Amino acid sequence: MPAVPPYRRVSEDLKRRIAEGTYPPGSKLPSRKELCVEYEVSDIVIGSAMRSLHDAGLVETVAGIGVYVRTQATPDA
Repeated sequence: MPAVPPYRRVSEDLKRRIAEGTYPPGSKLPSRKELCVEYEVSDIVIGSAMRSLHDAGLVETVAGIGVYVRTQATPDA
């Protein structure tokens, strides 16, 4: 069985945390730097995970400010 790519591991965990309410609608996710430290991965991996969450309709990025959980999240699970 192939290993799960790191970005997918991060995005799946963040999806779970959003669904559980750890990060409720409208809340700001930790910075990329904080997520790199928490998940012990590179900035590139976090960027890929954020794109995955964005593509799933779960988050939106405010340039220069941060990534926020959409107030009307539309998960593609």
